[in-house]
Amino acid sequence: MPKRIVCGVVLGLFWIVSAVTPASAVEVERVVSPGGIEAWLVRDHSVPITAIEFSFRGAGGAQDPAGKAGLAEMTSSVIDEGAGDLDSQAFQGKAEELSVHIKFDAGMETFRGSLKTLNRHRDDAVELLRLALTEPRFDPEPVDRIRQQIIVGLQQQSTNPDVIASRVWRRAVFADHPYGRPVSGTVDSIAGITVADMKDFVSSRFARDELVIGVVGDIAADELGPMLDGIFGALPKTSRAIAVAETAIGSSGETFVIEMDNPQSVVVFGQAGVGRDDPDYYAAYVMNYVLGGGGFASRLYREVREKRGLAYSVYSYLNPTRRGAVISGGVATRNDQVATSLSVIRDEWRRMYEDGPNAEELANAKTFLNGSYPLRLSSTGSIARMLVSMQYYDLGQDYIERRQEFINAVTLADVKRAAKRILAPEKMTVVVVGKPQGITPTSKAPEIKS
Repeated sequence: MPKRIVCGVVLGLFWIVSAVTPASAVEVERVVSPGGIEAWLVRDHSVPITAIEFSFRGAGGAQDPAGKAGLAEMTSSVIDEGAGDLDSQAFQGKAEELSVHIKFDAGMETFRGSLKTLNRHRDDAVELLRLALTEPRFDPEPVDRIRQQIIVGLQQQSTNPDVIASRVWRRAVFADHPYGRPVSGTVDSIAGITVADMKDFVSSRFARDELVIGVVGDIAADELGPMLDGIFGALPKTSRAIAVAETAIGSSGETFVIEMDNPQSVVVFGQAGVGRDDPDYYAAYVMNYVLGGGGFASRLYREVREKRGLAYSVYSYLNPTRRGAVISGGVATRNDQVATSLSVIRDEWRRMYEDGPNAEELANAKTFLNGSYPLRLSSTGSIARMLVSMQYYDLGQDYIERRQEFINAVTLADVKRAAKRILAPEKMTVVVVGKPQGITPTSKAPEIKS
């Protein structure tokens, strides 16, 4: 069996068997290294592995300099293509030989990384991660290869109605704010990103003051502390991140249509939402479950699909970004059914705004949201990611065990108040990509670059 397949099987097996106990039994320990680097740790002795998730705040796509959209994303794709004395082939080959999984990714607000390793290879895995973060090479061959891969992907996305609808909606809502730019960049911006840009990104954004770390696995606190210093200790103490201003969501109630010769249309809709630290967040979270976040149990699904058969899927979700939270959703349907689908969606948006949920819907939402939560903590990696999220949003070290209290404390009055405050049917911004019948745009769609 080829080495790549063997490594994949080994990794797959230890990820599958690394399930942990229910959320109520997860104990979170705060660990501070000798060098002052903090991480939250959940010990799991069932399998000899260690999973690390970390995030640099203020290092996401929103902080990309003007004209350099996609810088964070491109850096995340190249940073493990060679580091220190190891070129791309040597670095990737060693990670594969040791069954070490290292991954980087850029979001709108953060730059994220992860490491999963068998404990017997932990020292070597830690060294690979340290090299990637502190001594990335950015050699010409991998930089050119990754650049071309990204450009080809962007060119393919330029004809994808889902991508177009999402990007136009964000542009319409956020205008010239960085949230209105694509994290992946454009063909022109990616073509213009230099090695110097990526090196400056690493040296200016990867810093200990913006670092959030979650660790899960068969490791003790006294082992973790020195390991944290080994990986992150050489990073600068403070970052030079670009500040991102707050933005007022442009929920103007406009309807934009981008014509595309497809048999069905893709629709994105939404408006301003609530942040993660908002007092009404949990009420809004429960409300959204009833409205469109609950899958088969949601009102939108029931009214659009089950009763009328207008679409295969329809949904809504909260996106509580720090500088501009939104509540958004989507549907895809035949061109001759777009107008009816949107009418039903608006009616349900308005009905939730006016009346809120009923007592049975509230009870069912709480039951599901509490019961399904442990399933989100079913592996070392998922728990480590949750630990990072808890720190990023300042949820508290006891959040996992207290989350159910927050959900149960939501009353019918709370949800109705949140619905009145958040949902404004007349301010819903809608983007339709296709050839929808019976839909008249209210304004010209904002332009986006591929």
